[in-house]
Amino acid sequence: MTSRSHTSLAALGLLAFAGAAAAPACAAGGPATTTPIRHVVVIFQENVSFDHYFATYPSAANPAGEPAFHAAAGTPAVNGLASGGLLFHNPNSAQPFRLDRAQNYTCDQDHDYGPEQQAFDGGLMDRFVENTGVGAAGCPDYGHGKGLVMGYYDGNTVTALWNYAQRFAMSDNSFGTTFGPSTPGALNLISGQTGRVDLGHTLGDLTDSVIGASVIGDPDPFYDDCGRPAQVAMTGENIGDRLNAAGLTWGWFQGGFAPSSRDGSGKAICAAATPNLSGAAQTDYSAHHEPFQYYASTANPHHLPPTSVAMIGRTDQANHQYDLADFFSAAASGNLPAVSFLKAKRGQDGHAGYSSPLDEQVFLVQTINQLEKLPEWNDMAIFIAYDDSDGWYDHQMGPIVNSSASEADALNGAGVCGRARAIHLIQGRCGYGPRLPLLAISAWAKPNYVDHAVTDQSSVLRFIEDNWGLERIGAGSYDVLAGPLAGLFDFSHPRATPAQLDPATGKPQP
Repeated sequence: MTSRSHTSLAALGLLAFAGAAAAPACAAGGPATTTPIRHVVVIFQENVSFDHYFATYPSAANPAGEPAFHAAAGTPAVNGLASGGLLFHNPNSAQPFRLDRAQNYTCDQDHDYGPEQQAFDGGLMDRFVENTGVGAAGCPDYGHGKGLVMGYYDGNTVTALWNYAQRFAMSDNSFGTTFGPSTPGALNLISGQTGRVDLGHTLGDLTDSVIGASVIGDPDPFYDDCGRPAQVAMTGENIGDRLNAAGLTWGWFQGGFAPSSRDGSGKAICAAATPNLSGAAQTDYSAHHEPFQYYASTANPHHLPPTSVAMIGRTDQANHQYDLADFFSAAASGNLPAVSFLKAKRGQDGHAGYSSPLDEQVFLVQTINQLEKLPEWNDMAIFIAYDDSDGWYDHQMGPIVNSSASEADALNGAGVCGRARAIHLIQGRCGYGPRLPLLAISAWAKPNYVDHAVTDQSSVLRFIEDNWGLERIGAGSYDVLAGPLAGLFDFSHPRATPAQLDPATGKPQP
């Protein structure tokens, strides 16, 4: 987050929400909405299962020297490890264990499409150590080897997220739309569709990334100068196309998207790097985390900047794809788009192996603290969502609403995932996949509430569609199956108040 962003927001003297009722849905000439929400901000983070962050919520160990967490009276329980007795009597070959705050950097686990299904073992959820556990040399596993995959954090490390759950709403029954790593999760967020690869626009070796016409791995986007050699393009529509057709402002804002330089032909080079809290420099931009760059209609291949702050969210040479700094410039100028997707720099996105829960906490808290001070807080919904589980253990299997019978599938035996007919007969999209955290932060969120309705990543897509009266993308998109997120909100009146937290500790600021 740039110092310019902090300065410009502070200079505006922006007011926090004071409990007043929201303006009518079509006030000030804005597009009509079906709820009081006129601004959606989706913060899309990396590689966390629900149990990895919320296994013992709302009970934290509270050892000396770590930020303490004490739940409010009446805090609802979640479907975690403690409630099901799985904390000490677990069918996996290693038992779950608490990761200390000092152990915030860990090895990245195996979170490929097939191994995740094998870890589920037909629903027994007992083969994580053997299939997604990684005992990588040179990366911290704290003596657990492949058993590290069973580790979880509590409210003394992911303190901010536990405090947001106390003050707003979260789900304990939300899933990855399909199995697999980052790219499928990002594509499902914006289109509910991973099975429309444009086979005429691919580059490099896609052996482990594409099955038939479905993305199951992490190829980079075809329409991105900063992509690696293995690249694919997608056909069909995404939510950006629908928002454009409706005349709504929107954007994807990602750390490191602004080029560090350009080559002689004007091609973008994305080499900017920022140290994480450990001091290790991490390249800011990851192309396969940017889903709109897979579609010709919504891509900004050369990472061109917006022509002005006033055009952020509108169609110009940037084509709705921006650097994260552009979001804060737009917010400070009173030009917040109707729909904004935020992606942290790699060092702050929470991905094991190069980021951590504490790095992630700094980004989340600094961002949400600023959003809560905006006048738009009155009509804003912030979703904190995740792209995949990283392979971390989670005990709850979701329903298999879409089956697949490809050579990469393995949930119910070799080549089989689920028993139902595949949507549009497209293989390689078995889901729902692993359970992931999902939080809703809004004046209209139900305070200290846990929703148990079944949802998935494309439920965020459905919320945007429903809020602005857009048609489902369909044509095989999971948005036609997605559960609604309405249970996280009470739109009869706003009740939740802002929660200004400390980025370092995650605790409420005095």
